Amino acid sequence: MPDIVKKTESFVFDLIKDELPNSFLYHNFTHTERVYKSLNEIIENSEINEEDAKILRLSALLHDTGYTKTTENHEEASVEIAKEFLTDEEVDKNIIKSVANCIMATKLSSEPKNELEKIMRDADSSHFGKKYFKETSEFLRKELEIQGIAKYTPTEWQEENIKMLSKTHQFYTEYALKNWQSRKEKNLSKLIKARQKQKLKLKTEDLKAKYKAQYKNESPERGIQTFYRVALKNHIKLSDIADTKANILLSVNAIIISLVLSNLISKLDNPSNDYLIIPTLIFTISSVISMVLSIIATRPNITRGEFTQEDIDQKRVNLTFFGNFHKMKLEQYQNAINELLKDKEYVYNSLTKDLYFLGKVLDRKYRILRTTYTIFMVGMIISVIAFGVSFKLSKHARIEDMLPDETSMIQPVKKLNETTYFVKL
Repeated sequence: MPDIVKKTESFVFDLIKDELPNSFLYHNFTHTERVYKSLNEIIENSEINEEDAKILRLSALLHDTGYTKTTENHEEASVEIAKEFLTDEEVDKNIIKSVANCIMATKLSSEPKNELEKIMRDADSSHFGKKYFKETSEFLRKELEIQGIAKYTPTEWQEENIKMLSKTHQFYTEYALKNWQSRKEKNLSKLIKARQKQKLKLKTEDLKAKYKAQYKNESPERGIQTFYRVALKNHIKLSDIADTKANILLSVNAIIISLVLSNLISKLDNPSNDYLIIPTLIFTISSVISMVLSIIATRPNITRGEFTQEDIDQKRVNLTFFGNFHKMKLEQYQNAINELLKDKEYVYNSLTKDLYFLGKVLDRKYRILRTTYTIFMVGMIISVIAFGVSFKLSKHARIEDMLPDETSMIQPVKKLNETTYFVKL
């Protein structure tokens, strides 16, 4: 009889390749190879005759072929496939029966009845005592989820594995107990440590959440803090915008006055340019007023920069503004801040005062800036109109000056007539 084991291996490989869906991440040919390899470890280190070794090898190769038919009671389906294949290959009926019993021994709900079944059971569950246990376990979890059989979270699956390794599973053969049991215990220890670490992490997170909630209840609401933060930020941003606008006006008007002084003023000495005096004055005065108002808008106010202990006790001083403390000594300011931080109401009152006075400063700046832009705009318009009118009037005056006077045109004629008449006489 040709080597039936090699034929069986080839048959199982083709069957799984052609008929087993790719969704089987664990129960595939890789798993079959691992079981077959573990089985050979036991055979090589045990006193097993050639026929029993053949039965075990055939069982290892055929034990999960039933997954090509069904996921429920796949052991029975594997037995049917094994019987059909081995019968076609004219294998002895006693061997076929033994193979069927070994395959059924891989069912967790059954107990192995003889040495062959014990060996087969240990080979099928050898991954519990291997370094690749974590990898194969995760493949099995995902396979169950994809197949719609069961869905476990990583924590739930961890509990299932701990239960399996500590209570349900056991090795039966002497070789497995000597060589795989210690690794199984290490895998179990890792699972338990990981569970403890996870529980500790969850406990720590719960405590953090508890204290955070407690602190949040005791402290002012976050919305209040957000209000002050956003309001102060917006006030400072608006103040920067106002200063920028004032600086633009200063720069523009400085350029205008420079051009006026360098180009127009030097021409006013000439009597023929008298018509430029009024437009130039309007132009210059509007620019100067705009510059003055821009400077006033950005000019800082001088504050006394001092406070007394009475001011702190009466909560009159605003310690959030530098103008109220810049002349004080460091120790005095630190003591004042310590008093401020002891009283939440004082803190928020200080922030409210800061907001209020910032708003007053902004109101002053923007009112002056509005007036400044209005004067600048009106001054430009009036200046342009004045220049236009002056040019037109001056042009008309020059044309009249160029025309000859009526008396000057007639007088020579009279003289000519008189002369002529005198000559005729």
